[in-house]
Amino acid sequence: MSLIGTEVLPFKASAYHNGQFIDVSEADLKGKWSVVCFYPADFTFVCPTELGDLQDQYEALKALGVEVYSVSTDTHFTHKAWHDSSETIGKITYVMIGDPSHTISRNFDVLIEADGLADRGTFIIDPDGVIQTVEINAGGIGRDASTLVSKIKAAQYVRNNPGEVCPAKWQEGGSTLKPSLDLVGKI
Repeated sequence: MSLIGTEVLPFKASAYHNGQFIDVSEADLKGKWSVVCFYPADFTFVCPTELGDLQDQYEALKALGVEVYSVSTDTHFTHKAWHDSSETIGKITYVMIGDPSHTISRNFDVLIEADGLADRGTFIIDPDGVIQTVEINAGGIGRDASTLVSKIKAAQYVRNNPGEVCPAKWQEGGSTLKPSLDLVGKI
């Protein structure tokens, strides 16, 4: 079953954010756009490259009204230790959620049950708490966070312009489509 168009399920978790431990729940994902980025584990190899890349895009995402949350099945304590010991992770200023209970990973259907780890899953969530995009990669394939900016802009455009859709490779200011009988077979 696809998670597209479904509301984020309830959860409560502890997170590490800018030198402090904070509580996070599904309520924090509502009222603004959110990106939730799952990764397998702290102190690994591909994960820090992805999270560092996500930090490189964080300012552009915040400018679009987006908050970013990374999630692994590690604890918030482990996130702090990783943040304190890794040059790449030490630069992260977005929220790092711990999911040792696996509740969030199960809610988003990314838990690898046999390993107790999360797949590499990225979710864009609208201000109503509804999942708009899902991307899941195999463990050895890192993601490119720069694509999130374009996807967010397209999702925001579609939300703000009912009846219009964004074609492949759409960029802000580009042409959109208005699905109708007149377009059938013409594209």
